[in-house]
Amino acid sequence: MEQGFAEVLARTAFIDGPQVARFEEEYAAYSRVRHCVAVGNGTDALELALRANGVGPGDECVLPANSFIATAEAVYRAGATPVLVDIDPDTFLIDSAAAVAAINDRTAAVLPVHLYGRLVDTTAIRAAARAHDAVVVEDAAQSQGATRDGKRAGAFGEIAATSFYPGKNLGAYGDGGAVVTDSDELAERMRLLRAHGERVRHRHETVGFNSRLDSLQAVVLSAKLKRLDAWNALRREAAMRYEAMLADVDAVRAPSGADEGHAWHLYVVRVPDRDTILERVRAEGIGAAIHYPVPIHLTPAFAYLGEGPGSFPEAERAAGEILTLPMFPGITEQQQSAVVDALKKCTA
Repeated sequence: MEQGFAEVLARTAFIDGPQVARFEEEYAAYSRVRHCVAVGNGTDALELALRANGVGPGDECVLPANSFIATAEAVYRAGATPVLVDIDPDTFLIDSAAAVAAINDRTAAVLPVHLYGRLVDTTAIRAAARAHDAVVVEDAAQSQGATRDGKRAGAFGEIAATSFYPGKNLGAYGDGGAVVTDSDELAERMRLLRAHGERVRHRHETVGFNSRLDSLQAVVLSAKLKRLDAWNALRREAAMRYEAMLADVDAVRAPSGADEGHAWHLYVVRVPDRDTILERVRAEGIGAAIHYPVPIHLTPAFAYLGEGPGSFPEAERAAGEILTLPMFPGITEQQQSAVVDALKKCTA
């Protein structure tokens, strides 16, 4: 990276320099799609992906109630209305049957969220969306490197948005995001929208945004992309160790049915009396966390949707039970044993 940084500093091409174009080519190839368009962050990537597909006021977008709020924010910022649906209690991912039932002639997009590193089976969703002239915009912010049926995120819908926030499997040294797509037309619209609506300097064809990846972050991402598969393999090994270690901890419900394509961005379990358990394991020196403690419909920001308690029971139940255990490439068996020992002690 030192050489790459020196090149950026020498050229002073700090924004949208040749390093960005190089990373876009590399990440498109890695994602097994034709195009990657880098932007300022993952939330912008989602919004611009929606806008590139023509989503706007009067439209509805279907998404799961269990997700980071950015998924719904992007819909709101595009001028559309979020339509929330419940989740599958085993995977924490969008309930495909509920999503299909929510699609109608007002639906402009469906946003399956590849949460915690696991790709959604979008087969039924894509068919229903196609029947209503809606698009599938994948929220792939947590799934860099994940696969399903030999494909990576971005190959299941019209376009996918991802985030390079530092904590992601592929994280920058600051903020960043991108969209990936096989569509030449969508990629061109994205490039127009991210840079003030101009292809030629000072000729603004449409009202756009200022959302571009800086060249230094592109250097970091190119260097880390070469290591991503190896890091994800270490995450999978750690996940399998957790599964074995937790098998005799009756109070902890480990993830079920995980496939080999899971990228294990987060390792999330269910526990009873979660808030008490979290406090206790933290007191034991374990860096556990919660992703996410409040479903989207119960946040004050989206109270206007009118979906009160009880609207999405599986998402609400999960929000009260989910606990995220430490997970990172290189976590040792000894460290994981300490986590599990603390859970045993705190759930006894």
